[in-house]
Order: sequence, then structure tokens, then C-alpha cells
Amino acid sequence: MTAHHIPPSVMDSIRNALAEDIGHGDITTTLTIDASSRSEAVLTAKEDTVVAGLPFFETVFSIVDPSVEIKALTVDGQLIKKGSLIASIHGSTRSILTAERVALNIMQRLCGVATLTRQFVSAVADLPVKIVDTRKTTPNMRYMEKYAVRAGGGDNHRFGLYDGVLIKDNHIAASGGIKNAIEKVKKTPLLTKIEVEVKNIEELKEALATVSVDVIMLDNMDTETMKHAVAIARAARIGVLIEASGNVTLENVRKIAETGVDIISTGYITHSAKAADISLKIL
Repeated sequence: MTAHHIPPSVMDSIRNALAEDIGHGDITTTLTIDASSRSEAVLTAKEDTVVAGLPFFETVFSIVDPSVEIKALTVDGQLIKKGSLIASIHGSTRSILTAERVALNIMQRLCGVATLTRQFVSAVADLPVKIVDTRKTTPNMRYMEKYAVRAGGGDNHRFGLYDGVLIKDNHIAASGGIKNAIEKVKKTPLLTKIEVEVKNIEELKEALATVSVDVIMLDNMDTETMKHAVAIARAARIGVLIEASGNVTLENVRKIAETGVDIISTGYITHSAKAADISLKIL
């Protein structure tokens, strides 16, 4: 399997997931399976899916038992058909059974995110726009879910509150307006992008009036207003990126893309992705 560096915080999350599931021990497996038993198991897609999460799947088993061998039969980002084998697992039967549920939970979740992301990306594939995620992720699974978005062909927005300035409606309201909010972030580090959210043409013009803004997010605008906003922004500023966000679905993503925006951000690809149907069976 291709090596993938997994941050310590993600390793801790996986360990915590295992501790949550195993507790003081896998009672059923200990009672029913001989300690010397060894088995082969296969991970199988029970529906068409985009593969995502193999490094994390392998990590679950390596934490439970480093001697368990995982052989990837696919690669992350690959669209596979129902019935395709994703990976094979060889090792202690007890270890395989003990790690099974956490490994499957992660794999099913990430394949679901990647598959839904691929659907969004495919819907606008011929247009010059990027589909990106948001911070609407499962707590403690953000790194893995954003990995899955990339496997599905999408891009990542800022990872957290610390790696980009995004002035949203509540910041604007609490600081007394767009102009005040932007003035207050001028001391941000030189290479940090500054993005501001606007909800109407008036706010757009206010944001465009400052040279500090790198990205303007059109929040919950209808597509006609959005198209008008893009035209105004293109005429006023060269180089400013235009992002559309708010209530983006598979049904309307193409119409949004056709307004001329550069980026479409959607929390839907993470918070509403259905877990992929995947099974792990002992042979």
C-alpha cells in the first residue's frame, strides 16, 4: 500500500475510536476464536463507489495488531463497480474481527464522501470552476473527510479557523460592518488569504472597494443575482476570486457554475454523504 503520512492527531482519533469500541476487550471474539487462528478476509464494494481511506483502514489494523497484512487491490480515487474487491486482509483472526467495525466505519464514511464529491465534480467537469468543501465535517474526522474530498476530485477550502481569514455574516454584524471588519484584519500575516462573505450587491461593492480582499463569497444568492455580482466583480477587480456558497445541491450546482464563479463551496459533500455499502468477510 502507498505510504501516507498520518498526523499524530488523526492517529489519536483512530486510537480513541478503537478504545470506544473495544473497551477492556472483545468478549465475543476471545470466547469463540482460538488465539492461534489465522484467516484471510476481503473488503468488498456492495455498490458502485469511489475508493477513499485505504491508509486509515490499514492504520486501524496496524494499531490493533501490526502483524496483520493489508493488500490494497484498488487505489484511493478509483471508481469501482459493485462486487469489486477493495483490499485483502491476512493475519490473526482475532485481530481482524476486533478491528473490523472501526476500520469499516471509517472506510464506508470516506468512500461515501468521495463518491458524492465525484458526482458534484462530474456535474461541472466542463466548466472552469472548482468544487470545494467546508468546515461542516464530522468532529475529529476533518482530516480524513477532507482527504476523501480530494480522492473524489474536489478541493479543500481552509482546514480550520487558523489557516485563513474568512469574514462571515456574524463577524460583520459584530464588528459593525464589512469595512470595519476588513480594516481589523489588515494586520494578518502577509501570505494569509483574506475572504469576505457578502449577501447582496451593496455588500459586494463595499468589499470590492478594499484591495485587501482576495476572495469574495457570494452567500445564498439566487443565480441571477450571482451572475450580476460576478460581472460587477470582474469589471471592478482583476484577480479577485469569486466563491458561491449556500444551499448547493446536485440539482443546482451546474446552474451556479454557469454564473461564472471560480469556486463553489458546499458542506453537503461532507455533512450529507451517505456511507458507502462495503463489507468485510472472512473467507
